[in-house]
Amino acid sequence: MSSKAVYLLGGPSKGTRMRPLTLDIPKPLFPLAGRAVIWHGIQALSKLSNLKEVLLIGFYEDSVLAPFVKQASRDFPSLQIRYLREYEALGTAGGLYHFRDAILKGSPDQIYVLHSDIVSSFPLAELKNFHDRHRGVGTLMGIKVSKEMSTKFGSIVTNPETAQALHYVEKPESFLSTTINTGVYLFDKSIFDEIKAAMDLKVKKNAEDPLRPQDDQLRLEQEVIAPLADRGKLYVFETKTLWKQIKTAGSALPANALVLESYKSNNPVLLRRRSPTIIATKTTPEQTKKAGPEIVEPCYIDETAEIDPSAKIGPNVSIGAGVRIGYGVRIKDSIILDNTILEQNCCVLYSILSQDNKIGAWARVEGSPIPADGYIENKKISVLAKDVQVKTEVHVRNCIVLPHKTLTRSFANEVLL
Repeated sequence: MSSKAVYLLGGPSKGTRMRPLTLDIPKPLFPLAGRAVIWHGIQALSKLSNLKEVLLIGFYEDSVLAPFVKQASRDFPSLQIRYLREYEALGTAGGLYHFRDAILKGSPDQIYVLHSDIVSSFPLAELKNFHDRHRGVGTLMGIKVSKEMSTKFGSIVTNPETAQALHYVEKPESFLSTTINTGVYLFDKSIFDEIKAAMDLKVKKNAEDPLRPQDDQLRLEQEVIAPLADRGKLYVFETKTLWKQIKTAGSALPANALVLESYKSNNPVLLRRRSPTIIATKTTPEQTKKAGPEIVEPCYIDETAEIDPSAKIGPNVSIGAGVRIGYGVRIKDSIILDNTILEQNCCVLYSILSQDNKIGAWARVEGSPIPADGYIENKKISVLAKDVQVKTEVHVRNCIVLPHKTLTRSFANEVLL
């Protein structure tokens, strides 16, 4: 039984809550553990023996996705990876239907559909086994969360004996269920009949009431999944897998920690391809030079990074290409993107530093500790956009800093435009 996969990417008008990081990096390509968000899902898809093609659907410019598609095709030679660009924002279901001929080419029996704003351990083989047993039009991967958090996601009421979905509401106003939608699906090809029916219904409603707001986008969850659940054609594969959604800049940190921990346990080779360059200053003690930097796992450190052996890094840290880390630097629970410089004795905690930042000596950039619960994004971290300079001994706490800023004094709990 053959299958294909579709990644729903959205476009430039999406991911605005993740600014300022997405001013320079599209959200699907934001690096977690050194690789784009969607790379991790494609890696999981590559392990499925009956899947040979992954289609990326969105409305980014072709040039934005081309480098990723080229690199991913090299990383996963068993897969054909293509980007299909929508002529306008069609909605998550509208994009699927618009490219139905490309998706159905080769007559796949099943189609995996993944949203691009999630990371997980992706138990796709288990999802397929479950779907094959129940044979609904589609199977949704769900997880349990607390009652307090459940209204922030799509909530599903299920029959506990049959796993059949009985009712679905996207972000309900009041509590419905502790089972939520993870944004991972497996559909039979008959899903396109359901999307067509939803599209026809929307056109009919628009024609009957021309005064209603005209919205040409067709949304997968609200206009296809919810009716499927009401008609008993959807099943829920409930799993205890690791899962995080990435909606805001703050939510990237727990997502990064999840990916790092997952690879530490299951695929440690992905965390370090080769040791980074160790640099030492005249003030670095000889004994420290020999010992090298203290790395508290899990961490991802790009092989082109340069690190003073007196530095302490980790846990839950990702360091990009060309980063320079000086004497006595401390980094914890943070993401440091390409070509950023951290000068001697500076400290970065619970923060994201975008490309080309420079943190001065004895400076401190920090956010608040990440909450123990895994699903609510932390809005109290520090995020520095591209080309931000923090001068010597400046303290930045819980701040969002837009690109090309130079900070010569300390700030706390501010958005710096």
